[in-house]
Amino acid sequence: MTPEKLLRQIDFIKEIDKLKYIQRKTKLFNSDRYENDAEHSWHLALMAMILFEHADESVDLLKVIKMVLIHDIVEIDAGDTFIYDTQKAHSNTEEERLAANRIFGLLPESQAEDLINIWEEFEAGETQEAKFARAMDRLEPLLQNSSNNGGTWNEPGVNYNKVYAKKSVIKAGANVLWEYAEGLIDDGVKKGVLKKD
Repeated sequence: MTPEKLLRQIDFIKEIDKLKYIQRKTKLFNSDRYENDAEHSWHLALMAMILFEHADESVDLLKVIKMVLIHDIVEIDAGDTFIYDTQKAHSNTEEERLAANRIFGLLPESQAEDLINIWEEFEAGETQEAKFARAMDRLEPLLQNSSNNGGTWNEPGVNYNKVYAKKSVIKAGANVLWEYAEGLIDDGVKKGVLKKD
């Protein structure tokens, strides 16, 4: 007989497969294909592994990797909110909280509690790990848009001020990466793919 704990873990593993179907607004590097949430999370985990030496302060890399791998799981239920959406705030909503409780709640209690705590820490953005994880989350689509002739910067209502404000989160976790990101934003303006109103 299969232990109940294992069955719950397998149920969770099956459920999170749905992350592969959540489309994002950004496209893969130099591509017309939209990225999905699973690809995004995987990419952030590898970015964290490669770039963590640039964090402003020492970070627990395993915790950062956990954060970036699970931060968007709630979008299975809540959907992906475009970072520049003017109708819906790109923040921790009640909808996401319900999703976190349901999806992580599929796991045995101690694992569910651990992942909910990590997700909440990421969302709060106050610890060094959360600041660095959020820097990765904001840097990746910036790199994509830079490689795609502006990408989502071409969406209605998106301009330099909005991009700068949203991407400045990078500065809180990795100043060196923020300096690089600022250069990409400025290049977008110079190339005419990011409007400065």
